[in-house]
Amino acid sequence: MPGVLDSLMRSVATAAIALAPSVGLAEDMPKTPDEARRIEQADALPAPAFYTRPRSLARGRPGELLAAENFAGYDLPRGASAMRILYRSRDADGRDVLTSGFVVAPSGAPPAGGWPVIAFAHGTSGVGRACAPSLMKDLYYGELGLNAMVNAGFAVVATDYHGLGTPGPHQYVNKAAQLEDVIFSVPAARAALPALGSRWVAVGHSQGGLAAWGVAEAESGRHDPGYLGAVSVAGAVQLEDLLTHLGETPGVGFYLAFMAYGIHASYPAFAVTDMLTPVAMRRYAAAANDGCWYHGYALYADLTSKAMLKPGWNRNVWVQKYFKTNELGDKAVRGPLLVIAGEGDVTVPIASLRQTVARACAAGSASLRFSSYPGLDHDETMLNSVPEQLAWIRDRFAGIAPPNDCPVN
Repeated sequence: MPGVLDSLMRSVATAAIALAPSVGLAEDMPKTPDEARRIEQADALPAPAFYTRPRSLARGRPGELLAAENFAGYDLPRGASAMRILYRSRDADGRDVLTSGFVVAPSGAPPAGGWPVIAFAHGTSGVGRACAPSLMKDLYYGELGLNAMVNAGFAVVATDYHGLGTPGPHQYVNKAAQLEDVIFSVPAARAALPALGSRWVAVGHSQGGLAAWGVAEAESGRHDPGYLGAVSVAGAVQLEDLLTHLGETPGVGFYLAFMAYGIHASYPAFAVTDMLTPVAMRRYAAAANDGCWYHGYALYADLTSKAMLKPGWNRNVWVQKYFKTNELGDKAVRGPLLVIAGEGDVTVPIASLRQTVARACAAGSASLRFSSYPGLDHDETMLNSVPEQLAWIRDRFAGIAPPNDCPVN
């Protein structure tokens, strides 16, 4: 979600990215919503008609490429090239949706068989249309791992998730919705750029970590011969634990507002007012529509969870359904899965990740590697684990037997 306490800060003057020490150090975070908007606008790109041009979804198959355009306005590694894509995906209920994303190809000629592909799932950027990574100069994760992946010789195919960039509500932190957006981005990207190879891995961080693990579960039954495995970094697993944890962490109230938005987007019968208090609701429309991650932070930084959440909110039938449908670990993962966690993560509690890994092992997973990083927070874990991710991914493309930390029965 890029991070609560070790978040990427975009300089207003230069839009350069650096790791901020902590939101606990208030001088490193925006003080007001206006300041947050300036930070976000320094990295923002105009939203062209490409995202909104009417397109019929009456016929076709998920993964169908609907439009593509080369784009030279991103901050990319030297010699790399990028294009935006629009493609057909599915939401959590199986309805066709229009989804945007981007493809970054390394410099030079592709190897025999085409560029090896990393399908990337990003962490929380916000819930509004302007929060699509393809509408950001740095692609949101450029310096947090994507550029390193491209420099290592991988093509990166990254979904925005539907509702970010494209019209319609973003089903925030919804495993079923986001895994579909990741999976169907791959054939669409291959149609746009034939130099992509047929083999791919999924990588996701935070919100995307949930999606990548979901991909691993789904691909266990889809039998895609090109799929080689998934990497889940600081994944937003076990949402009830996560929301309880966030409710006890100062300065992260915006996640609670985003989550309320995601529950309503997934289940329209859910009333956000059943979860958020009147004081939280007074800022909700601005958090949902007027900005992205930093703006949400600035809007809610002074509110505690006690001030934001109504008593008994977590017993709401739709909230409980949201928790249940987003659970991980109750299904065996048949393909290789690398799970990475930060032991100092104040956003996603490592204890919950360990429990989820144990459940996945007990369910019969047999190619699962768990790796944790002492002292590292949410975004630091993503950044510092990139060498391990790339080494694990290279082994999958090389056909090396995957490691397994699950007990052998």
